[in-house]
Amino acid sequence: MKLIIAIVQDEDTAALTEALVGGGHRFTKVSTTGSFLRTGNTSLLIGVDDNAVPTVMGILRRTCRRRTQVAVPYSPALEPGLLYMPENFEVEVGGAVVFVIDVARFERL
Repeated sequence: MKLIIAIVQDEDTAALTEALVGGGHRFTKVSTTGSFLRTGNTSLLIGVDDNAVPTVMGILRRTCRRRTQVAVPYSPALEPGLLYMPENFEVEVGGAVVFVIDVARFERL
């Protein structure tokens, strides 16, 4: 048995959870926050048999898309006598960060 931990952007969560349920996969959804852009993420804990890992990975690849987003700097850098406002910049977001971990023991109580 494996535990798949998938961290995805909130924008991808609805399509991903619908596809997982449609494929008969159970999961636990945890709301999280990313550190760089401080945007909402969702972490899914998905327990599957070893042979189901490729299927779940395929669902993740189909539903979690990478895209670019304009990031707005949080605050200007202040120097004595100088006000510098950093410009907006583009970053790549989306996709998924996935960990696949061996499960030593599983019980449903």
